[in-house]
Amino acid sequence: MKSGLRLTLLDRYIARLIAVPLIATLVIAAMLLLLDKMLRLFEFVAEEGGPVTVVWRMLGNLIPEYLSLGIPIGLMLGILLAFRRLATSSELDVLLACGIGYWRLLRVPFLFAIALALVNLAIVGFLQPYSRYAYEGLRFELRSGALGASIKVGEFTRLGKQMTLRVERSKDGGRELTGIFVMAESGEGKKLAVTAERGRFLATDDPNTIIFRLSRGTLVHDAPEFPVPRVLTFESHDLPIDLPKEGAFRQRGGRDGERTIPELVRFGHSDGNDRAARLKSRAEYHFRMVEVAPMLLLPMLAVALAVPPKRASSALGVFLSIVMIVTYHKVNEYAAALGGRGQIDPIIALWVPFLLFAALIWWMYRTLAYVPGGQPIGALERQAAKAGALVRRWMGVRGKRAAA
Repeated sequence: MKSGLRLTLLDRYIARLIAVPLIATLVIAAMLLLLDKMLRLFEFVAEEGGPVTVVWRMLGNLIPEYLSLGIPIGLMLGILLAFRRLATSSELDVLLACGIGYWRLLRVPFLFAIALALVNLAIVGFLQPYSRYAYEGLRFELRSGALGASIKVGEFTRLGKQMTLRVERSKDGGRELTGIFVMAESGEGKKLAVTAERGRFLATDDPNTIIFRLSRGTLVHDAPEFPVPRVLTFESHDLPIDLPKEGAFRQRGGRDGERTIPELVRFGHSDGNDRAARLKSRAEYHFRMVEVAPMLLLPMLAVALAVPPKRASSALGVFLSIVMIVTYHKVNEYAAALGGRGQIDPIIALWVPFLLFAALIWWMYRTLAYVPGGQPIGALERQAAKAGALVRRWMGVRGKRAAA
């Protein structure tokens, strides 16, 4: 009874240690990735003349993709930092001395790993294909003009091929425009020049046409049959504007990244598709699998990197863990490209690196847990300590010279 209660409290304690850095790392990683993409999206939307609000919709569709990258990193750092705290505070030595081995301590980390692996599988297998398709649809609508052009104050803006607009001031989010100049031409040689104090855009029953209602202005109409241009002053004048024609966006599944896992399996084994398309689909399927599968091994890798050698306190394991995960991800991307081109069978190209990565993780964990005094990154820790001492000595020499 007492032993069971003690172990239950231990599980809760380890869970708390893991949860805080896991959630913090996941949020920070996702935000950094989104901020980096946000700047490029603002530039893209501005160049295409779309509304700023579409940036947030596009970023929302990118969240599943960035979560699929951030979850493994968050899991890794959450477990690593938790066990590093146990090791540096000597709590880990006490637990081991009480007969609680590493495998028992990994019970809660494995529960985290299984749960997050299932979440990540749902994201990359089912949610991410739909969000990626929605993101590409927004890009298409921006380029086709379906989201509307933004009116740039003080600049000449092209509305279609035959109309130019310039606005001096814009208020109320672009709904109230003042200081307006419009120049329109038709294929028959007719020209229309309009100046107005105010204007606003109004919707019509035709989705391809809007009305630009102008107030208090002057209109100059010229045509080949007119001996002189006609001039008209008006209090209110409605000017119809044809929106750019919107083509139909392609069906989902035009790219392998937009197919769910069951769709990839069916497409990759369908005899009705050509060999190149089947290879790309198979490579995409195995790529997603080998991205999720290592999450079940990350608890062992995290523990192996978290426990520093005795009388050492460097954070080399934290740095090395991120390098290993990112490197493995890049190797998988390269292997998927090779498998998609048919240079190597997708199974061999993607699962051989996984098996090598798994073997490395098992060796590191076994060295720590079962080899007396074993330390899988001990040599790297010693070299890092020497490098740190050299840097501190060099900085001290420079400080003395500067003081002299």
